[in-house]
Formats: sequence, C-alpha cells, structure tokens
Amino acid sequence: AIVGKPEYMKAGFEAQLRSVVLLKNQGNVLPITSKKTVYVPKRFVAAGRNFLGKEIPAFTDYPVSLDLVKKYLNVTENPDEADFAFVAITNPSATTGYDKKDLKNGGNGYFPISLQYGDYIATEARAISIAGGDPLETSSNRTYKDKTIKTANFTDAQLVTETKAKMKGKPVIVSVSTTNPMIFGEIEKEASAILLSFGVQDQAIFEILSGKSEPSARLPMQMPVDMKAVEKQAEDVPFDIECYKDTEGNRYDFGFGMNWKGVIKDPKTTQYRGK
Repeated sequence: AIVGKPEYMKAGFEAQLRSVVLLKNQGNVLPITSKKTVYVPKRFVAAGRNFLGKEIPAFTDYPVSLDLVKKYLNVTENPDEADFAFVAITNPSATTGYDKKDLKNGGNGYFPISLQYGDYIATEARAISIAGGDPLETSSNRTYKDKTIKTANFTDAQLVTETKAKMKGKPVIVSVSTTNPMIFGEIEKEASAILLSFGVQDQAIFEILSGKSEPSARLPMQMPVDMKAVEKQAEDVPFDIECYKDTEGNRYDFGFGMNWKGVIKDPKTTQYRGK
C-alpha cells in the first residue's frame, strides 16, 4: 500500500517539522518543556466561499484541537490562570485582485492584493500598469492606484492584540500559517515568539513548541516592511524589497530562521543569503 504507509507518513511528518520557521523567540520563551498551562483564544472566521464556490457562514471556534493541545499542556479558558497564551492565525486574506462590481460601476475592475491585516489604500501604486491590453478589456490600464481593499481576516491581528492585553505581561506565542509574504508589523510587537508554517499539521507546531523537535527552517521568501515597499519593488529583480526588522533586531529576509540557540548561521546561510 502507498496511502497510509507508516514509512511514508513518518517521512512526511518529519518534512513538516523541518519546514516550520522560528521567527522570534524573545527571552528564549521557547521551548516550553514542562507541562505548563496555556490559554488558547477562540478565533473568528468571516463568512466566505470554499474552492467550489459554496458559501461558508461565519463562525468562532478554537483554531486547534484542544484534545491535541492537552497532550502537551494543561489548558485553561481563563487568561489569569495561564502561564502563556497560544494564538493561531493565518496570513492576511485578501481578494483575487479583481471585482466585477467595480467594472460595472465604470472602473477597470482591478484592486490591490494586500499583504497587511488593516485596510490598505494603494496610494503608492503605479498610475499606469505594466500589464494590460487584453482583447476582452476596453482599457489597457490595470492600475488600482488609490483604491481601498479590506482583508477578510483583519480580526486575526486584533486577536493577537487583545490576547496580549489579557495576558498582562505573560508570554504570547503566535503561530501563523501562511501561503505568501505578509506584513508582520501589525502583530510582531505583541508576540513573545512567532512560529511560521506553510500548511502543516497542528501536531508539528506543538512538537516544536514543546521542544520535542528543534526548528531548523529558514524563510523561503522575503517579508516586506510595509505595503509601500511592496509597491516600489521591481517585479523582475530578486531580493530588492525592504524587509521587516523586528523588536529583537532581526530582519525577516530570505533565508532567515532561528533555532533554540538563536539565529541560524551555517554554510547554508552563506550559500543562500550570501552573508
């Protein structure tokens, strides 16, 4: 059998562990090797559609299985009783960059794709786009300059901020599942530690959080300082964007990552980052 073969499942899970990036570890808060008590806030998910176009109603629920969490930690619903908080969110969820309603209202239909949680006004976008000229379009200019876009999960950033306040100085561990670059300035300052993943099982996150596995991955992409930097980058030039620098002094550049000892520096660092 191929599906469910233990050997393949083991290899797949090990690959997941090797893909999780530790971005921040203030005061070496991670790993949490003893069975401490964690507060896991519920996460709001806005209404939307799945890949088949079926409507999904809004809901609020725990972002991870508490049964899984309890295998590693004690769980409480009271922040005052917790030793630390674990907040699980996803990268800012923007639109596809096009809206038929705008086209019907006399616009060109194009909108910015935001990498930040807060509302984004594309004041720095090109007035005249590089691409354009589709036979099915009346305009050859696909600019979205000065248009505003909202992300569906802006509440994720609010959740981090609210949890930080509830914890009253106690550590807040933030786990971010992402599919693309994002602006970390809205959440990084509130987090004691940040784990970045790319669609892994929740178990992989807790294996690392608990110290049963040590993070070894590095960023496969640059994390921009803000949307202005995104708009100003040259699409055909690699590594030309200004990257975000966190409160620990680390820049979230391509190839950056940490383990329990700190910033990873080895031959691969030189090979992939040239420094």
